[in-house]
Amino acid sequence: MNLPFFHRAKVGDGPNGAQTRNISHNGVMALALGALGVVYGDIGTSPLYAIKECFSGSHAVALTEANIFGVISLVFWSLTFIVSIKYVIYILRANSHGEGGIFALFGLLQVKEGKMSAPLRSATALAAIFGAALLYGDGVITPCISVLSAVEGLEIVTKAAAPYVLPITCAVLIFLFMNQHRGTGSIGKILGPIMMVWFLALSLLGVAEIWQNPRILLAINPYYAFAFFKDGGFHSALVLASVVLCVTGAEALYADLGHFGIKAIRISWLGIACPALILNYLGQGALLMQSPEMAVNPFYGLVPRVLLLPMVGLSTLATVIASQALISGVFSLTQQAIQLGYWPRLKIVHTSPDVRGQIYIPGVNYALMISCLALVLAFKNSSGLANAYGIAVTATMSVTSIMYFLVVTRVWGWSTWKAGVLVSGFLFFDLAFFGTNLFKVMDGGWITLLIAGIVTIAMKTWKDGRQEMSQKMTAARLPLQSLLNDLKKHPIKRVEGNAVFMSVSSQGTPIALLHHIKHNHMLHERIIILSIQSLLDAPAIAPEERLTITDFENGFSRVIASYGYMETPQIPEIMALADRMGLKFEPMKTTYYLGRETILTSGPSKMATWRKGFFAFMARNARNPAGYFKIPPNRVIEIGSQIEL
Repeated sequence: MNLPFFHRAKVGDGPNGAQTRNISHNGVMALALGALGVVYGDIGTSPLYAIKECFSGSHAVALTEANIFGVISLVFWSLTFIVSIKYVIYILRANSHGEGGIFALFGLLQVKEGKMSAPLRSATALAAIFGAALLYGDGVITPCISVLSAVEGLEIVTKAAAPYVLPITCAVLIFLFMNQHRGTGSIGKILGPIMMVWFLALSLLGVAEIWQNPRILLAINPYYAFAFFKDGGFHSALVLASVVLCVTGAEALYADLGHFGIKAIRISWLGIACPALILNYLGQGALLMQSPEMAVNPFYGLVPRVLLLPMVGLSTLATVIASQALISGVFSLTQQAIQLGYWPRLKIVHTSPDVRGQIYIPGVNYALMISCLALVLAFKNSSGLANAYGIAVTATMSVTSIMYFLVVTRVWGWSTWKAGVLVSGFLFFDLAFFGTNLFKVMDGGWITLLIAGIVTIAMKTWKDGRQEMSQKMTAARLPLQSLLNDLKKHPIKRVEGNAVFMSVSSQGTPIALLHHIKHNHMLHERIIILSIQSLLDAPAIAPEERLTITDFENGFSRVIASYGYMETPQIPEIMALADRMGLKFEPMKTTYYLGRETILTSGPSKMATWRKGFFAFMARNARNPAGYFKIPPNRVIEIGSQIEL
């Protein structure tokens, strides 16, 4: 996720490097408060629907005392093992220059790709793509289920509100998405305090009910979880598909590492979020022991009737915050995918002049809004959406565990048996949850798999298509030295000014430059060949390390600009930096030459015909490079060429 209205923590790299440093105690506490509003928005609103699904969902178990103790025990140990141990203690330590997330793991592995066979490298890349695609599914479902489950509290206040639940939910979602263009900075400072109030409310509601029935505290004993499976058989195992809803959002702990640092995330989880969640789940268990009729919505059953309406309002606000975090996370993920070459160029709006990572992507935003509204209207209640939710969460956790195993063995040098013992424990939980969620495929889980499948195919097709197109273009390139030698023998007219030729490859001569010479029979005094390369193993590059400039004879220079996978290149910034490094540059005397390729799908290729057609469609609809790279539009000349795939 990427909500950079908080200051980035200074963190290290490697298994012991993700420690905050150069940050005061007050600074760490401020980061911890900020993490409540960003990192824990999703998992913090899970009490709205997790226990409800266990006892009134499509795979509900009977409402007996033994089952209540068993389910609450499972929830407690899921939070403890998956979130506290797996993510907070171990997964957070795997960082790429202080950044977390699925692409951070992928970047760490690329550094040591020599230690992996070609099939393993391909499988790792596909796993990273699929993990990212699953997060798109999560980004669609989280706003739906969170907001809908909060607004459903109105039905507890009065049955007369039932017809208004869907319209209100849709209105909240539309308001949420239509205001994304304003950026998150304006509300960033209040997210943490609001979620602090939310977690305080969770704690107080839980403690009040535990006080009435303290026997529920016995559910902490793992014996009740084992007894639940032993006595309930196969049907009790299916309830894991609902229990997993209590750990939704665990990936956010890792994805937001770079924004808050490991210390702040641990403080906010262990000191605030985790105790509040556990107390509330215990309170819901205690409530069900005394009032089984509350199984239809045990969370709102904890709330005194006089406070129901205010609690519905607070819940709705909390779910909007949770949704905001996921939406911004999808924007960030899309930006990373574009930069790594897995997604076509899209319009990216930087909503803050001061913070690079605060972005808004209109195309993605409206696609999410339409998808969310369609799901809400199709499923009509949070229980139906819960069936679609678990598969994305559990599959993503499984992918993270597998990639973590590769990192600790290939990058950190752990022995296979040591890493295997640890990761097998992670996978035991991950695969158990994932396996039970497969039974919900026909009940709505297919939605998540469909979204992830479409996104995976699109990302893989774009990456493969770009690679094939690059190979074709590279094969047609003339070595730059050959061009320079030819210009010595056959000089052509030179005119005043600079010409910048964009080049996908950092080798050879751009095809646009060759076509320019062929048709115009002239060159500018200074020719700059500019290539932008994205680094998989770094989220950001320091300005002093960004450019590599090589000067050639006859006024030619090659500039290679390096960007991390969380950055968006901007040509004016590159050229200004090149000017400071000694490459004379006058903006008003510079013309930018871009190649515009027309893709023909009739040639021989490793890609299937339908994939070539899909790639050509995406290429036609990708954003113009002039707009994407912020090149002044009145100084751009495009030169077309045809490439046969």
